[in-house]
Amino acid sequence: MRFFIALLLTIAVPQGARRPAAPQPFKTTLTAAEMAHKQAVVQTSMGTFVIDLRPDLAPNHVGYFMKLAGDGSYKGTVFHRIIRRGIVQGGDPLSKDAAKKGQYGTGGLGVLQAEHNAEPFTRGAVAAVIRPGQPDSAGAQFFVCVSDQPALAGQYTIFGRVSEGMDVVEKISDAPTDDRGAPSERIEILDVSIRDTPPPEPLPFALDTVGQLASYRAVLETSLGSITIGFMPDKAPETVRQFLRLAQAGVFDGTSFHRVVHGFAAQAGYLTTRGPLTERQQKLVHPLTPEFNDTKHVKGIVSMARGDDPASATTSFFIVTGEAPSLDGKYTAFARVLDGMDVVDRIDAAPVNGEAPVTRIDLVHVRVVRP
Repeated sequence: MRFFIALLLTIAVPQGARRPAAPQPFKTTLTAAEMAHKQAVVQTSMGTFVIDLRPDLAPNHVGYFMKLAGDGSYKGTVFHRIIRRGIVQGGDPLSKDAAKKGQYGTGGLGVLQAEHNAEPFTRGAVAAVIRPGQPDSAGAQFFVCVSDQPALAGQYTIFGRVSEGMDVVEKISDAPTDDRGAPSERIEILDVSIRDTPPPEPLPFALDTVGQLASYRAVLETSLGSITIGFMPDKAPETVRQFLRLAQAGVFDGTSFHRVVHGFAAQAGYLTTRGPLTERQQKLVHPLTPEFNDTKHVKGIVSMARGDDPASATTSFFIVTGEAPSLDGKYTAFARVLDGMDVVDRIDAAPVNGEAPVTRIDLVHVRVVRP
């Protein structure tokens, strides 16, 4: 697969064809300051993705890409070669003309000298296409790594990385193709615009005080009814913040109560019980620093599930359905059931096979109620 991708990213030259005299390599006139902290917004017929440009890695490649974007040169070009979940390749100016389909992949090259760097060819890397055996032949064409491609290191110049919209790039990579990797339908680049990198968005609930956090409620809408929980930020403030973030982003939606131990606990929020997360949701998921506290694990307490590592909690949580003193001080208790204990009891009484409910109990949606 990786060897084939490396071949795909080079351009075949017809036997006996005469190469034109090589033009002088492009050298950007933009200063480092003019290229710093810039993003390229790539609007396609399948959605938009954003590239963080990296002039520190390849200043001439970035300068040329910015020039072409400013000239509108990418408008109407297509992604002309695809390896499913491998790479997507586009930017050839010849691809604006559907009548030149047989020449797609041969245009817009021979402009840039290689600017190899140590940036890894991992998911999201954006690099320039070259002619076979000619490292100094890059130009308008580029490709995006949909998955890690370490075999490409040292052969191509990385000049950016996708920071938003990898789900769109994946969707492009999943498009139907012929046996040569050409998409069955045109996937157009509608526009590429350059913007200043916006400041990072503040994390939701990051600035809320303990008092403000305590006023929130979360309604767990399950297939057996709704459960309302209130939070204990005085005991576990960062866990409360994270639970609220995940709930607001819809991370819990579509999971299930996958583990029920009668008279002990009902566990939900495990990501393998739902469909794939969006890119934005994925960015929110991370291990939590434990906030063990003196809260007793009695019926109605909500606590974070974890593995053997105390700092391994991420999204899965449980509601205590009986007395569970063995959990005290070992799991982060952060909330308690305020309403819907009858629903908790129904979940606790559900028939199980081992600890797995015989009939799936859905956590359909978690709704944050603001004060």
